[in-house]
Amino acid sequence: MSKPSIGFIGLGLMGTAMCNRLVDQGYALSVVANRSRTNVEKLVARGACEVKTARDLAAGSDIVMICVDTSASVEARVYGENGVLAGVRPGATVIDFGTSLPGSTKSIAHDMAAVGVTYLDAPLGRTPSHALEGKLNIMCSGDEAGFHRMEPVLKDLGENVFHLGEVGTGHTIKLINNFFAMTTANAMSEAFAMADKAGVDRQKLYDVMAAGPLRSGMMDFIKAYAIDGNRDMLAFSVRNARKDVGYYAKMAEDLEVESVMVAGPRQALGLAISAGRGDTYVTEQADFFSQLFGSKRDESST
Repeated sequence: MSKPSIGFIGLGLMGTAMCNRLVDQGYALSVVANRSRTNVEKLVARGACEVKTARDLAAGSDIVMICVDTSASVEARVYGENGVLAGVRPGATVIDFGTSLPGSTKSIAHDMAAVGVTYLDAPLGRTPSHALEGKLNIMCSGDEAGFHRMEPVLKDLGENVFHLGEVGTGHTIKLINNFFAMTTANAMSEAFAMADKAGVDRQKLYDVMAAGPLRSGMMDFIKAYAIDGNRDMLAFSVRNARKDVGYYAKMAEDLEVESVMVAGPRQALGLAISAGRGDTYVTEQADFFSQLFGSKRDESST
């Protein structure tokens, strides 16, 4: 059987990696330019087709994939005279791979269903390098029959592909996941900076913490930069992290509760952005806390 045609919107680091994987797997791929032509031109050179608008892209695709930064960005590409909704064909599937607000996701899904289109939310775990290898974690939700139709395609992109329930569940779980991750990341970053302030060697602190139940993958991502100098273990910007914890707080508000724990990472990431560190990676937050505390690491002790 021939593979479905795919239109892809959102050629950032993750989206471009996913597109290269789709080309490697033999899919007919259409793309649309947004901020930069560099990634578009590279994909066209590999056989992708460039179209002018999201409407044109949707009209020629069996599956539309969206991987952009915010719910507002998703909505901007879905609605309007040149949006996906204006061109998408009945029977097609639209998949949002970004991290979006569940309420927005449900609203878009309702509008898609009205024209005979399946809408799935499928936020991602892992990194662009995993995307190139087809080893993403994909947290998909939405119509179960629609998920099963898409499952072979999703498995070409992901090593662990989950169906989590009704539409919006994937984004809900992703926001909870990222809230927990950013809480841990900022707590570990502060721990290293506090050790500096107290004159304690970071490696010794890590050795004790890692020997017990506190050890986690996120803790080791922060250690990779704070001790080893490798910031790329988690290529995730402070700005995007702040957006995600803000979405988590908004989700809690929509559920008529107030999160107690979100205040810490939300404040830390917001202060880092105010300090001009929005485009740094979360792994570099130990530097922010060191600056905040006026602490200095003794490099000779490691």
